[in-house]
Amino acid sequence: MKILLANDDGIMAEGIHTLAKALEKEHDVIIVAPETQRSAQSHAITLHKPIVIKEVELEGIKSPAYSISGTPADCVRVGMEELADDKIDIVFSGINMGLNSGMDILYSGTVSAAIEGNLYGVPSVAVSAEWTKNGLNYEIAAKYALQVLDKMNTEKMTMPIVLNLNTPYDLNDETKPIKVCKIGGPIYDYYLAEKNGSGERTLKVMGRRDAELKENTDRYYLSEGYATLTPLSYDFTNFHLMEKVRQCMEEEAKCE
Repeated sequence: MKILLANDDGIMAEGIHTLAKALEKEHDVIIVAPETQRSAQSHAITLHKPIVIKEVELEGIKSPAYSISGTPADCVRVGMEELADDKIDIVFSGINMGLNSGMDILYSGTVSAAIEGNLYGVPSVAVSAEWTKNGLNYEIAAKYALQVLDKMNTEKMTMPIVLNLNTPYDLNDETKPIKVCKIGGPIYDYYLAEKNGSGERTLKVMGRRDAELKENTDRYYLSEGYATLTPLSYDFTNFHLMEKVRQCMEEEAKCE
């Protein structure tokens, strides 16, 4: 299988190296990643300056690897348009340094790179590992990524799919089932506000506020020690409200 592997943590990140080593044992992998850390870029692309592409040798990895000066979404575009010699069968993005659960998927460069693959009509998987004070467990994340790949028959899929895989740090039993579930609610950051001598205010992200964990969501199952898998769609259309909004616009009076 021909796999395009991208990330948002950069070409030298441990997570992408771990996943590349796992995937290239049985598959043909091409690696395209940002030259530096580009987390929280969401689905930004480079428009007003050239993208610089450099071939990179990664220690212990046999697959061809390239760094680019662009964003995670750019990595997939460049890989698809310029660097892959053959048709890509599936896109993997990650392994991200930290979870991409709940509404964090809206900001995630890791998830957006996977969605970019989907825009090309290719099945895609975003992979993220929990970041704790004890570090990250990239190896277990890679094992679960291989499990997802093994279960996906991309040739028989009637439509492209985007899957968001998250694995907790303390998950030491790869036979523990993956929980297929919906995304959780928002996780709010809080800021430290400071003033400088010019009267300007600066804000710095300091951490995360605790939020309620709703059952049967990714954030809930991750807190219970399970890996989670969520199918995503880039179509933000609210189909439930489509007809109501249409009726409102066609009526003379205001709609309530």
